[in-house]
Amino acid sequence: MSTELRLAEVQQKIVEFCNGCGRDPAGVTLIAVSKTNPAESIREAAGAGQIHFGENKVQELTSKMDQFDDTLKWHMIGPVQTNKIRQMAGRVDWIHSVSRTKELDEIEKRAEMAGRSINVLIQVNISDEDQKSGCEPDELPALLEHAAPMAHIRVRGLMGMASFTDNMDVVRSQFRMLREMRDKWQNHPDKRIDLEHLSMGMTNDMQVAIEEGATMIRVGTAIFGERNYS
Repeated sequence: MSTELRLAEVQQKIVEFCNGCGRDPAGVTLIAVSKTNPAESIREAAGAGQIHFGENKVQELTSKMDQFDDTLKWHMIGPVQTNKIRQMAGRVDWIHSVSRTKELDEIEKRAEMAGRSINVLIQVNISDEDQKSGCEPDELPALLEHAAPMAHIRVRGLMGMASFTDNMDVVRSQFRMLREMRDKWQNHPDKRIDLEHLSMGMTNDMQVAIEEGATMIRVGTAIFGERNYS
């Protein structure tokens, strides 16, 4: 099956899942996770109307951004290394995986040098698994406070990755926790903090994520097929 047909299937599922829980499908942004896939696959998806693409490694992200014009929106969804932020600050639109103050400081510094504003999501470790990135839930208020005065960062929401399990009750409880955290801090006293987005849900759990309020879902395999790790 072509990338275009797989993309159409995912888009239709988003509509069905939103209709099933009384949500407007326009409120869910599909991020096509293009990691390890060639530029030709991105070009095919873009030709079918896909705008938002996600990568989890800076080198691959910057290489692909250089091959496309500014009509596409690029999301860094993998772990952030402060020494590589400068490589993407001139072009990346969203960074989903910020979890430390030093990452905020470096993004602010590099965005200012590039004369840009970058959208940021704070990643929270909702699975309580050591191997998963993200701040601890009780660290979120301090991160929001640290980011509030920054002129070149816009904190737009939270990101989380659920446990890798077939038990959707566990996944649902973790997504719900992230939504409740977002709701708690959505009316942050500093109006420069605007937590409108929830980036959660991937190929296997996007229905639960949408039901629990996701505004961004990160889907790779269902759009591009099984990844080539060679």
